[in-house]
Amino acid sequence: MEELWTENLRKITPYVPGEQSNDKNIVKLNANENPYPPSPKAVEVMKSFDCNNLRFYPNANASRLKEAIAEYYNVGVENVFVGNGSDDVIAIAFQALFNSDKPIAYPDLTYSFYPVWCSLFGIPYKNYPVDDDFRINPEDYREENGGVVIPNPNAPTSIGEGLDFVEKLMEYNQDSIVIIDEAYVDFGGVSSVPLTKKYENLLVTATFSKSRSLAGLRLGFAIGSERLISVMEAVKNSYNSYTVDTLAIEMGRASILDDEYFKATCQKVIATRDRVTAQMRSLGFKVLDSSTNFIFATKDDLSMKDMFEYLKEKKVFIRYFSLDRIDNYVRISIGTDEEMDIFLKEVRGYLEK
Repeated sequence: MEELWTENLRKITPYVPGEQSNDKNIVKLNANENPYPPSPKAVEVMKSFDCNNLRFYPNANASRLKEAIAEYYNVGVENVFVGNGSDDVIAIAFQALFNSDKPIAYPDLTYSFYPVWCSLFGIPYKNYPVDDDFRINPEDYREENGGVVIPNPNAPTSIGEGLDFVEKLMEYNQDSIVIIDEAYVDFGGVSSVPLTKKYENLLVTATFSKSRSLAGLRLGFAIGSERLISVMEAVKNSYNSYTVDTLAIEMGRASILDDEYFKATCQKVIATRDRVTAQMRSLGFKVLDSSTNFIFATKDDLSMKDMFEYLKEKKVFIRYFSLDRIDNYVRISIGTDEEMDIFLKEVRGYLEK
């Protein structure tokens, strides 16, 4: 007989990240990580860091990091929130900003952490299907709701929308909060940060994990009106005032200040992405136009699940989703040119077998 105390355990289906491996010989293209190292200035901070400072709590407001972010994006420090990766930031935003009894709205094909947070925090939600081209229709979000959250560019589809799309969302949702998740925007998307000065109910979230090569450090941030940020700070300080550690604050600051390296790295990823897209299309694959550091591809006469498993045997890891509408697509993170050449070689091998 099952013990009665088990009835008090939370029952939830967690988010499943891309498969990790300790094998250093694999070509890892399944987690949308940046193939290039962090800014040399950030690395220098780590090398020169005085570990004696770890005896002390970090600055609870992460002031030096917030100041660097605020200056870079031309906003006030009071308009910046930081946390442990954008997942932490968005989770706090969900708790702080989505407290209506009305369902929040987001696309059916999107970041799979959203329904997990809704389940964890007891937030009702409603999905709107993307169209046959995997585009999000802003007209769907005219209905009354308890909030809207949309990644732009979207994942796993890789498609980005312009500011006119976000302006429509804001026009249709004057009485609810809109979150635009910009995890991938630096790879060819259009940022909505300037619109936060126009719309007090708009929050834009971002991460250091992708374009700044700091996924292992866990740093994310949000930009929005002082009113939204202050509520998020209150929620954060209600359970953990020290979310960002001392080393992360200083490395993140150095990364923000090294704009030249940041832009050069993003351009390298974009150039490789465009080259691989063209070569995949020449092999007969349908590849969506990407504004991210990954591509989303299919081939009608092939099983993408079978190709995924074949590549895994060849020590090339990509991502397959067993989900309706996209169960014959794969998501391929952009690695170095050398890694992508290995990927293309193995894809050609699969096509010829």
